[in-house]
Parts: sequence; structure tokens; C-alpha cells
Amino acid sequence: MPRSPRLPVTLSTGGWVIVLIALLSSAAVALWPAPQREGIELWTFARNHGQMYMQLGLMAEHDGKPRPLVVSVLDSEALKRRTLSGFWAGTPVADLIEVERNAISNYVTGPLEHIGFTDLTDRLAAEGLDRTINAPSFSPWTSRGRVFGLPHDVHPVLLCYRADLVEAAGIDVREIETWDDFARVMRPLVADLDGDGTTDRYLINLWYTSRTELESLLLQAGGGTFDTQGRMLVDSPANATVLAQAVAWMIGPNRIAIDAPNFSPSGNQLKLDGHVICEIMPDWLAGVYQADLPQLSGKLKLMPLPAWESGGRRTSVAGGTMLGIPKQTQDFETAWEVAKQLYVSPEIAQRLFTSSHIISPVLTLWSEPFYHEPTPYFSGQPSGSLYIEQAPHVPQRSSSPFHQMALNRIFDAAGTLYREASSGRHGAVDSISPELLRPRAEALLSEAAERIDREMSRNVFLAEEGAER
Repeated sequence: MPRSPRLPVTLSTGGWVIVLIALLSSAAVALWPAPQREGIELWTFARNHGQMYMQLGLMAEHDGKPRPLVVSVLDSEALKRRTLSGFWAGTPVADLIEVERNAISNYVTGPLEHIGFTDLTDRLAAEGLDRTINAPSFSPWTSRGRVFGLPHDVHPVLLCYRADLVEAAGIDVREIETWDDFARVMRPLVADLDGDGTTDRYLINLWYTSRTELESLLLQAGGGTFDTQGRMLVDSPANATVLAQAVAWMIGPNRIAIDAPNFSPSGNQLKLDGHVICEIMPDWLAGVYQADLPQLSGKLKLMPLPAWESGGRRTSVAGGTMLGIPKQTQDFETAWEVAKQLYVSPEIAQRLFTSSHIISPVLTLWSEPFYHEPTPYFSGQPSGSLYIEQAPHVPQRSSSPFHQMALNRIFDAAGTLYREASSGRHGAVDSISPELLRPRAEALLSEAAERIDREMSRNVFLAEEGAER
């Protein structure tokens, strides 16, 4: 069969100009000397962290010369894109990078040797930090048994309640051990405040769109996305129990939940007006309340979360941050010393608690007096002490590269279950119960798990991670 004649390749003048510019640009990038940094550079997504670090005026020593800490606060997505592009292309990144809990899965995809952050496991052990830092706080930053970041926090969760309203009603919260107890003991506070015949005060700020609160409840019950060995938990009995109960709290005559979103003017107003009795409150949210809702000072108290069953866990965990050291960092030792100054020192721990109500994960700091002083905002309770009491019991979490995808599938299931139940698909809304909703919750979570299995099987590097069911 005769071949087609080969056509000569020709370029217009404009095409040759583009090629020439590309060649010159490539040569310039290759030959251009990398700028020398004046200090240790840190990137963070958290504005309050960045402001605190800037105020410190921290100086590090390198070759006998002082080097300042240079802090940049970046949008979360911008920080992620910039860091990942640096890891993949070898372009400059900061010496220290703070990573938020839900972003870590982006950095641990692929073989361990290709992860862009320095493996800190052996250094932590050599310096004893693996024993002086709260063990569960390492779990989000651990992949396949190796630790890639220094934990910033613990973020234990308590239940915050309107003590003024609860005590005025003669309710004794010491009678509450489980979530069933909570719904029964607190129910007299569900009320119609304006006399229009419609209930407008509810017991707990929780909705099917409340991602932070729902994940906290899943983890407290022993569910979530994956365990620390990478086994999938999406279709676990614990997850089905939580979704069925949570949705039952949101609809029907036994409704006790209200949608009062945090960080929103409308949600804050509902809280100020007494429409919300209780909040699922990690330590950082206690700091947000003090900053955003000063009018509630002296009206609130804290207590352990009700357990899912008698004798069960009375806390959970929400959020988190690590400080990682990229492999490109030219001066690891100096970066490591700065990281410890920021995350391990009692002075910084006190600043963090005072400004944000966040407790340090460093066990030796938990006896510091500032954690145990009365907090006027929480009716004189030593709020730091209450969070520290629960800190050793926070659930461990997975850093699986599939965590965020799995979490999204669970939230999708929660939304579907709510919409179906509120439309009467599972019987009259007035008769909705957790027992009635549980089979459908199980089916939705099973479908979600199958979809995640298919996604994981496509990853040639991580097909084994999370494959056990």
C-alpha cells in the first residue's frame, strides 16, 4: 500500500517567535540563580496562627548568624496548590508549612519515598517527642506507620450548654451519660418562644449539612472513614447508627436539632436569642465563641459529650494542624529547632490558649497553671482543665489519601437520608425513628463504600491501602 507523501513542517514567523521565546525562557529559568532567603520561611493557612508568629519576632541561628522567621498567610487552596507544585516540580517552597487536617491526604498519595514532607518518625523518637506528645494527635499526620508532621493541637470536643436556661429549668446535667439520656433529660427545654404555635427552641445545633459536627459524632461512635490500618469504615455499624439517629433528631415530633451555622450572622443570632441550648464544641470553637459571641459570657458551661452507649467515649475530635518540613528545605536542623519553638514551648502554648482557647498536645505542659484558671466566659469553670481531662481519649484518625472522598460520600448519604425521611418516603414523618431509618442508612453507606472501593482500585500505588473491609 503506497504511503502518503510526508508534508514538510513549516512555521510562520509568529510560530518561530513563540519557539524562540520558549527556548530563551527555559534557558533563563535554568540559569537564573535562586534567590537566597533572608530567614526561615513559614507558610500557614490560619490567619490567627500567622499573626501570632509574626508578633513573636522569632530569630533562628544558622552558622552563627541570626535568621528571622518570615511568615506568609495563604488561602488554604492557594497553599495546597503552591506546595504540591513545589513538591512535584522541585520549585522553591517554604522551610516550614502548616497543613490542615483535611488537606493532609493530598500530600500522602503515592509511595512513601515520593511524599514531599520529611519523615520525622526517627527524629521524634530520638528526642522523646513521640512520648511527650499526646499519642492520638499524631494519627492524622501518620501514613503507613511514618509521621510527616509535628502536631499543633489535640482539639478535644465537649458539649457546651446554656447553663442559665438549663439551671433555671431545674435540669441536672449530671443525669446525662448517653445521647438517649440527653434527649430525655433536656427535652423540657424544647419550646415555642414567641407563641406562634411553632417550636423554635431546640436542644442541639446539628444538621445534615453540619460536616464538622457530624464527623465528630461519627468518630466518637467508633466510625469515620478509615481506621489507622487503612481499613474502610464507611459502611460500619457505627456510621449507620449515627446517621439514623442524627436524621431522626432533625425531623418529626421528636425533633431536637436546629440548623444554626457557626461563622454566620444568622446562626449567631439564633444562639444569642436562646434558640440553641447546646453546641458540640471543640476547644478552638470555644475560642471562636468568646470572640464572636461575648454577649453569652457567664451564661454557658461545658460538660463531656454524652456517650453513644453507657461507659462509652465522652469526647471526640474536630480539625487539626501539623507543621511539616519539606524535603527541599536547605537547612533542616534550623527549621526543626524553629518548629519546636513554635509547637513545644510553654510560652507559645500559653499564647495559643489565651488567644484561641486551643490546648497544646505536649503532655508536660498540661499542668501549666494557665490551663486551670477559672474562665469567666464559661461561668467560672476551668475550661482548660475540662478539655485536658478528655484529651487522652480523643479518637485516632486516618490520613488515608481517600479520606476526604470517603467523608464526602458519607455526607452525601446523610443528605439523601434526610431528604427521603423528611419527604415521607420512609413512612409518616410523625413516626420517624432511628430504628426505622437504620436499614436505609446501612444501604446508602454500603453503596458509598462500593463506589470508594472502585476509586481506590484505580490507584496503582495505593490499591492496597484501605482495601481491607
